[in-house]
Amino acid sequence: MYLLESHIVPAGTPPVRLSDYAVGIFEIIHSRKGIKKAIKRGQIRIDGKPAQSGDWIEPGQCLELYEREDAPPKPYELDLEVPFEDDYLAVVVKPAGLRVSGNIYQTLFNALSFNLSPSPVKDALPWPLPAHRLDKPTSGLVLIAKTHSIRQQLGRLFEQRKIDKTYHCLVIGKTPLKGSLNTPLDNKRALTHFERLEEIPSLLSGHLSLLRIKIETGRTHQIRRHLSEAGYPILGDRKYGSEAKGTQHKGLFLAATRLSFSHPAFAESNTKQQVNIEIPLPNKFESLIKRETRRWKKWRE
Repeated sequence: MYLLESHIVPAGTPPVRLSDYAVGIFEIIHSRKGIKKAIKRGQIRIDGKPAQSGDWIEPGQCLELYEREDAPPKPYELDLEVPFEDDYLAVVVKPAGLRVSGNIYQTLFNALSFNLSPSPVKDALPWPLPAHRLDKPTSGLVLIAKTHSIRQQLGRLFEQRKIDKTYHCLVIGKTPLKGSLNTPLDNKRALTHFERLEEIPSLLSGHLSLLRIKIETGRTHQIRRHLSEAGYPILGDRKYGSEAKGTQHKGLFLAATRLSFSHPAFAESNTKQQVNIEIPLPNKFESLIKRETRRWKKWRE
């Protein structure tokens, strides 16, 4: 099954049954009815074991929500940019505001079959599956598995940190030129590295910083939480920061811009293939930087 979200029960949580506690902790399920359906389908696990509605929750437990894979996706006819595709895997560009998957129709998962060719390989998956996640407001590159074996191998590569991922973001404030953030998240180790590429004076925000980001761990909302805790919230982050004036309705300024990995289908052959996919920053980044720079220059005149 494909992991959608995870949650660590915080210390001090009073005794409560799962069906009551789980309402609101997962982004893609907001109702008690939805939680009960997910439990019944076996989509929720507690510390790796299938959960029951009557299970009592204890501090420190790990609750996980998984995607169903027994029902074919209802095709969502959304045109996606596909920078790379072969018989084994693909890389697609997820638009900002689109969920990777979940109990709703308009998801990247449902759009994959509309955009990708079926795999002719013997162990082909019945439909393509995302190999990792991006937050709903984050845009950018998502790796897709098209066969059972490739899906397993991609999972191992992610666990072994052999898939290099790069992000870019615009944050409020003037950051150091380089830095690392290592505050634990959800009681687990988390490490985020950043490099400042550009500093932009802003009449509305004081300063903005364009950062290149690399992460060594993959905790929920890791980049957003680490930067917010450091005092540099990502522009447009309603959950961990605040929208600056003039950026309303422009969304989160965070994008997954580069993926680099050794193609697992050729790992044991003499024809090893390195896949390097990089996309430009979303147009809204450049537009906002130009606008802020123009306003600053006009104010200085």
